[in-house]
Amino acid sequence: MQPLEQRLAAIIDPATGQALSAGGARIRAAESGGQVAVAITLGYPAAGWRDALRGSVAESLAAAGLSLASFELNHRIDAHAPQGKLTPLPRVRNIIAVGSGKGGVGKSTTAVNLALALAAEGAKVGVLDADVYGPSIPTMLGLSGRPDSPDGKAIEPMRAHGIEAMSIGLMVEQDTPMIWRGPMATSALTQLLEQTLWGDLDYLIIDLPPGTGDIQLTLAQKIPVAGAVIVTTPQDVATLDARKALKMFEKVEVPVLGLIENMAVHVCSQCGHAEHIFGHGGAGRIAAQYDVPLLGSLPLEIGIREQGDAGTPIVASAPDSEAAQAYRRTARAVAAHLALRPRAPMPIASSLV
Repeated sequence: MQPLEQRLAAIIDPATGQALSAGGARIRAAESGGQVAVAITLGYPAAGWRDALRGSVAESLAAAGLSLASFELNHRIDAHAPQGKLTPLPRVRNIIAVGSGKGGVGKSTTAVNLALALAAEGAKVGVLDADVYGPSIPTMLGLSGRPDSPDGKAIEPMRAHGIEAMSIGLMVEQDTPMIWRGPMATSALTQLLEQTLWGDLDYLIIDLPPGTGDIQLTLAQKIPVAGAVIVTTPQDVATLDARKALKMFEKVEVPVLGLIENMAVHVCSQCGHAEHIFGHGGAGRIAAQYDVPLLGSLPLEIGIREQGDAGTPIVASAPDSEAAQAYRRTARAVAAHLALRPRAPMPIASSLV
């Protein structure tokens, strides 16, 4: 690496707090007459960071008496090593599991908006609803009807807001209860994953049911998970269960990318007063205790709930809102921390943009 490229590689990525070089960024810089053309390829999608990164590059060059002539930002998403001896699926480079120790923390809302945020950043994304007892993804994405099956066996994923989606909720009537024992539920999850004709995906987000039961165990044993994310609220009763979820993933050797603190703060729409309804800093304390990143803090807003119920999640319906931007910052942090992990041992094609 040339000295000029080394200078740029030392720029700190706010998504990880580490230098660009730590995440395997590829940097090319060509100087002529004090003018520098720069091209950077990141290991994760970061369209929302483009302008700020361009500013950091220009500032770094100015400190060396140079000016930025042109700037190009691309991404290359590799398949990263899952747990144990499992290998990534043929058309899904990375599976990211979104879990929680308990219900009621907004896990499904977080999973859907993270998937949409990753797509908005430039990735090819799908979401799988693994909560076979209480599937909510179809409602949140505004999906209805049943998916097509070209041969009576494989299933075409449905699409909404630019992402692919599959859920047991699309296979049964909305008010039909799933009265299944654990083995039946886990078998259904495996079939949904393996028999769905996923496109060429950079990330497949799996929305897990709450808790640490059979489905989570099946996920750890049979499904190649590149990383897990744990959603919690700041309150003590939620963070206690989040600790259990974190330890569960550690015991089954699924890499934990970090924690997401949901419903962290509520800002009154009338007066602008900010209030920590569910407490403050709970996820940060767990992150420090277990030495895992706090990937983001998401707000408690009525619009997030209303748009989710309407089938138009906030990232899709109000992309310029502060709530949507919070999801996008969090999604970049999730993807950036995954990019720090080892690549899959087998040669899986990368997504280059």
